Amino acid sequence: MVSHALISAMATPAKTIWRECRSFIARILSSRNRFRQARTAGRDSLPGSLHSAYKGCVEETPPAIPSMPRPNWWKRNWKWFVPVTVVTLAMFFVALVGSIALIVFSAIKSTDVYKEALTRAKAHPAVIEAIGLPITEGFLVSGNTSVNGASGEANLSIPISGPKGKATIYVAATKSLGQWNYSGLVAEIEKTHKRINLLQNTAVPRPP
Repeated sequence: MVSHALISAMATPAKTIWRECRSFIARILSSRNRFRQARTAGRDSLPGSLHSAYKGCVEETPPAIPSMPRPNWWKRNWKWFVPVTVVTLAMFFVALVGSIALIVFSAIKSTDVYKEALTRAKAHPAVIEAIGLPITEGFLVSGNTSVNGASGEANLSIPISGPKGKATIYVAATKSLGQWNYSGLVAEIEKTHKRINLLQNTAVPRPP
């Protein structure tokens, strides 16, 4: 009996403590639920604009990072476009100058005064002795010719070369009544700077 009484006396405080703990936990959960209900009720009771603002603040997502705009055509391609354009223009300019030079040289070489000066130089014994045979004409003719019907004027510098060396033919002539009259026609040997008068010691047919 005594031991049973002691066990009952010790069990009574334990039950009381357990009951108090359950009551305390229940009160905490009840307070939490009431707090949630009050917050929800307060949010729902806001005016429409405030409610929308509140909802927007709570549910707002971070703004999307705007994508960088794509560079325009010039910014994407100027590094190759500029060099290609410069090279193309340079090639066009060179081709234009070359075409003009070819036309001018062809026009000069087609004149009678040019043909006769070259024929005299190729047949002159002193020129042949100085530069050898065969004698060939150079491409870069300098000077000018001006022909207007039966009259005209010519001042030319014609490069020629042979196996032994080079020379330059200098021509100064005027055209009157359809006939070229030479005031000077010489060949200057490049190596010795000797000038040979092509109007003397030559008997060559006139070029066609």
